Amino acid sequence: MNLSQLRVDTVKGIGEESAKALGGLGIYTVQDLLEFFPFRYEDYSLKSPGDVAHEDRVTMIGTIQSEPSVRYFGKKKNRLSFRMVVDGVLVQVIFFNRAFLKTKIQLGSTVTVTGKWDAHRLTITGSELKFGEIERQGNVEPVYHATSTISSKQLQRWIKVALEMYEHQIVEPLPATIRERYKLLNKTETIRHLHNPLHPELVKQARRRYVYEELLYFQLRMRVFKQQHRELQTGRQLIVSRDQLDPFFAQLPFSLTGAQNQAVDDILADISSPYRMNRLLQGDVGSGKTAVAAACMYAVVKAGAQSALMAPTEILAEQHAKSLADWFEPLGLSVALLAGSVKGKKRTVLLEKIATGEIDIVVGTHALIQEDVFFHNLGFVITDEQHRFGVEQRRVLRSKGESPDVLFMTATPIPRTLAISVFGDMDVSVLNELPAGRKPIETYWVTHDLFERVLGFIEKEVMAGHQAYVISPLIEESEKLDVQNAIDLYTMLANHYQGNIQVGLMHGRLSAAEKEDVMSAFAKNDTQLLVSTTVVEVGVNVPNATVMVIYDADRFGLAQLHQLRGRVGRGDAQSTCILVAKPKSEVGKERMRIMTETTDGFVLSERDLELRGPGDFFGSKQSGLPDFKLADVVHDYRTLETARQDADVIISSNVLEHDEEYAHLARYLKEIGAYEGEKID
Repeated sequence: MNLSQLRVDTVKGIGEESAKALGGLGIYTVQDLLEFFPFRYEDYSLKSPGDVAHEDRVTMIGTIQSEPSVRYFGKKKNRLSFRMVVDGVLVQVIFFNRAFLKTKIQLGSTVTVTGKWDAHRLTITGSELKFGEIERQGNVEPVYHATSTISSKQLQRWIKVALEMYEHQIVEPLPATIRERYKLLNKTETIRHLHNPLHPELVKQARRRYVYEELLYFQLRMRVFKQQHRELQTGRQLIVSRDQLDPFFAQLPFSLTGAQNQAVDDILADISSPYRMNRLLQGDVGSGKTAVAAACMYAVVKAGAQSALMAPTEILAEQHAKSLADWFEPLGLSVALLAGSVKGKKRTVLLEKIATGEIDIVVGTHALIQEDVFFHNLGFVITDEQHRFGVEQRRVLRSKGESPDVLFMTATPIPRTLAISVFGDMDVSVLNELPAGRKPIETYWVTHDLFERVLGFIEKEVMAGHQAYVISPLIEESEKLDVQNAIDLYTMLANHYQGNIQVGLMHGRLSAAEKEDVMSAFAKNDTQLLVSTTVVEVGVNVPNATVMVIYDADRFGLAQLHQLRGRVGRGDAQSTCILVAKPKSEVGKERMRIMTETTDGFVLSERDLELRGPGDFFGSKQSGLPDFKLADVVHDYRTLETARQDADVIISSNVLEHDEEYAHLARYLKEIGAYEGEKID
């Protein structure tokens, strides 16, 4: 029987109560148990002082050379220390609050110590001590996520029994040709080494194999679903053309960039085709995504259908609604805002107008997907900042029309190869040019002792008629983090400028109405300086703001810093971003340097990948990515791209039909309804 169909209580030692507890970990079958992998490994392989790096966790064996001594401090705290010889090197060993060990440690005896290594002082700060020797190799211990009723050790025992009982039934899904091409372990070896590795290198090899398999399955699904989307989900075919857009373009106060024009052409071609559009428009901050979306909405309305734009926050929805109304109402199109703040009779009247088709373009938040919202003829759906909406929310909005075309927009810069690999079921358009007249933002990194000069620069800009933001990572003071908070910053700045500059305060704990009042005052220049947390990160557009100061900037990731910087530089005047930070780590310092070197979000995202792997680009719950067991689309992006290329070859060739090696992959695709056994191009 397939291991995915065998209940977990068929494993010896797992009874009814244990099976119920395992269900809390998502383990219901034998396969679930075998693929419940450790989240880390303890390496107890013995090391010599010359073989390990500073601050590594190590295990060393040695002969005790000094009597243990204990020092007491505080009420109940103590420090035990002794020296031992490890491979000819004298090493100091320290244990905190283990005074009871003093009577057990004897001069000349052999002990094994595990702890944190200080290479400068030749010292181990111990966490574990064993008397006697252990083997030099074969001491890698898996550590599993435990619960109050199931320990990591218990999971380890059950998995060992399951392997003994069912190892011979593990199915190999990868063709031998692929395994040989990439020198991958077979599936049985992979499962065995992930749970019971003889040494750390085997963990790496096993993880590499399993990650490739997960990502190949993911890419096969994406490739087939994209093809099915074109073949099966035919939508309405609206007749749109570029000529229809002349009145819209004529009244814009700017010309579109080459990238914007290309994106408009891509989207219009999708709308005109018989297949439903499923496109991602990704553009750097300030690249003009809204103008592209507006042009296409205009074309759809002229073709006789309605358009809807869903934004993640009410502030952003209001901003979009105002921009679109300014552009469209002189052309005779009606624009309405449907958000949580629209209530009572006003909401009832608005819903009736949407249902009868009196409203051409509806902008809103999640209020758009409520059950009582009906469209007369919804033909075009746009979700802005798509990673902030759940997959279900986007699906419900799509269902408001009869196969409407769908455009997703994001200002999160994603490296193009990664975007194509991750959004394999979508077409991707990229805006990588600044609109005409925009000047690149100048970025500087200063330490806190220069903040007085920063305040002087803010005052100079405000006196010239401009406005400024000061961003803080926290709302209130934190005992755990030594960083400035928004409330204290607001108080300090208000006192510093003594009414010469009006200061506003914005943070996530304000109500929607309070946030609206704060942003409205800033947009009208009633307040010239806005102190805020990161709630202004996405979409807020105040062209008169020319200064962005980010306090304790090392507390933010590169992607977030870039989004915050993008709140300025939206007008004709020169804008400046000042990072106030004193990073303690080299990664933090490099992050500041990168920000001062480039304003290109796509370059930044590539550097972010190089610098630290996982970034702020995706979260599986936000973007609709599957919850991989081991794979990480950012950490493993090279494997992701390899898997995408392999999936393209597998699907476009006829190996699924005729090559027995690929029978398991073909079966898998059929099981999920993604493949009918016919060649797909």
